[in-house]
Amino acid sequence: MHVQGDSQARSADAVFAGWLETFNAVMESRNAEQIARLFEPAGYWKDILSFTWEHRTFTGKDEIVRAAEATLGTAGAHNFRIASHRTPPCKTKRFGRDVIEAYFDFDTAVGGGAGFVRLVEDEASPQAHKIWLLLTTLKELRGFEEKIGSRRRSGEEYSKCKVPNTWLEDRAIERAFENRDPEVLIVGGGHAGLILGARLKQMGVDALIVEKTPRIGDVWRDRYHTLTLHNELTANQMPYLPFPQTWPIWLPKDMLAGWLEFYAESLELNAWTSTELKSAQFDARAKTWHADLKKADGTIRTIRCKHLVAAVGVTGSIPNIPQMPGLDSFRGEVVHSSQFKKGGNYAGKHAIVVGTGNSGHDVAQDLYLQGASTVHLMQRGPTCVVSLEPSAAMVYSVYNEGRPADDVDLLIAALPYPVLEESYRWIAKKSAAYDKELVAKLNAVGFRTYYGRDDTGFAMMYARGEGGFYINVGCSELIIDRKVGVLQADDVECFVETGLRLKDGTFVPCDLAVMATGFKNLQEGLRKLVGNEIADRVGPVWGFDKDFTMRGMWRRTAQDSFWIMGGGLLDARFYSRFLALEIKASLEGLLPNQMSRYLQDAAE
Repeated sequence: MHVQGDSQARSADAVFAGWLETFNAVMESRNAEQIARLFEPAGYWKDILSFTWEHRTFTGKDEIVRAAEATLGTAGAHNFRIASHRTPPCKTKRFGRDVIEAYFDFDTAVGGGAGFVRLVEDEASPQAHKIWLLLTTLKELRGFEEKIGSRRRSGEEYSKCKVPNTWLEDRAIERAFENRDPEVLIVGGGHAGLILGARLKQMGVDALIVEKTPRIGDVWRDRYHTLTLHNELTANQMPYLPFPQTWPIWLPKDMLAGWLEFYAESLELNAWTSTELKSAQFDARAKTWHADLKKADGTIRTIRCKHLVAAVGVTGSIPNIPQMPGLDSFRGEVVHSSQFKKGGNYAGKHAIVVGTGNSGHDVAQDLYLQGASTVHLMQRGPTCVVSLEPSAAMVYSVYNEGRPADDVDLLIAALPYPVLEESYRWIAKKSAAYDKELVAKLNAVGFRTYYGRDDTGFAMMYARGEGGFYINVGCSELIIDRKVGVLQADDVECFVETGLRLKDGTFVPCDLAVMATGFKNLQEGLRKLVGNEIADRVGPVWGFDKDFTMRGMWRRTAQDSFWIMGGGLLDARFYSRFLALEIKASLEGLLPNQMSRYLQDAAE
């Protein structure tokens, strides 16, 4: 992003102020044709709940006109104004185009909204600006705003001794749920479940989080011991409680695990650990879930709640173990990467790691550094390999431009799929130039690489749920130096009792086979939680649907009162707000039963 001088800043302020005055007048006129004329011909309008009560993107004049006609009357959007608490309007360059980026607030029939716009000069009228990208979101429900800042509770009931119990005694009562049921049950106490729980609590929703492991944070704590986040700390902040300024840029998993435990305690979240959901049935007539929870002492607690949330992360929980010839006859140890803990347990052993994504590389590197006799990676298809710096860091560099994370979240969310695809393709092209030597050396030792099926790189592969990428933190150099060997699956004949036999007759000894082969779709994990009928009704989870919206995540599913909360820290921070708003709106009778006819037709 360009750093703008004072004159540029004043110019951006003036342009945006003039544009916003016009935009507000046109929006309050409810004239769909006039609204569409504010966009450039290929402009985009993306809305999250504020107009549509959905996550929808509209492209071009015809779609924008129809969407405006279908939503303006019920949304009641008005009073569009400059967001004084956000990054000021600025001139910058995006994709080779000079643009003005700015934030605004507005009011709706049910609450307050937050928006972002990217304006470009109108070629037909250089003094005017057209909308390239417009994002409108519902920020809060009137009367149920988050209890933060000036709205925070006073605590005087304890400071002035107005109640018989101490805060700690009341927390124990609140957490126990002995004489009440929660309004919302969140299954999963990882970062996604905790963040949603925090959002709901600040909106006045009584939620219970259940986590099957003994401690909050174990979902990270129990993974292989060398795991470190591969995106920077600035992109991974959590709502209400930022990471300490002393923390490292690249966060080790055990620091994050401890933070999650601290987060749950500090934000007074009601969480039960060593507690597992054994069954859940939905009473469609009463619109209530009946859930059986098995607690640490083996007792079953049956609760009734209005909403059930599966906080399932990103990758799923059911390992995908491929059928490999001869594996049944192999006498060595076979583990999935999710079960692998520490390379030091296999010092002096021969190891083969099947799969060449991040986990496969990390496991292979750990095995080599901890003294395994030999380590081979078995590659089943080409892998997108990028350097941690600068290539992978480019995807998140916008978080280092000086804007608060919440502002950057809106900027990124405003990107419609075609623009996101173009952005990732541009980053992948730059990555290829930066990493040219690294990739050439990998190819020279027989490791196959690519930048995704359409050259959009690792970030799009993640968003599509494809896997098959590695952010290099050192294993590539081990491969190049032949300290970690490479086997191509196409050259493998079969596993045998003590190793692997290749098609050319070569024998590769093996004591340990690690299957770094990913997980089954999140839908399969839902089967264990809520059964086949509901899982089939919900359908596959993650990856883009035909409207280029994430499937099943953060919004209404095909199962009434059932929600899915997941994604990385960045995803969970942003989208948790909207999932929490929908749940709160439902509890308060504000959530429409269905979309407008036009929007419903467009989604089908």
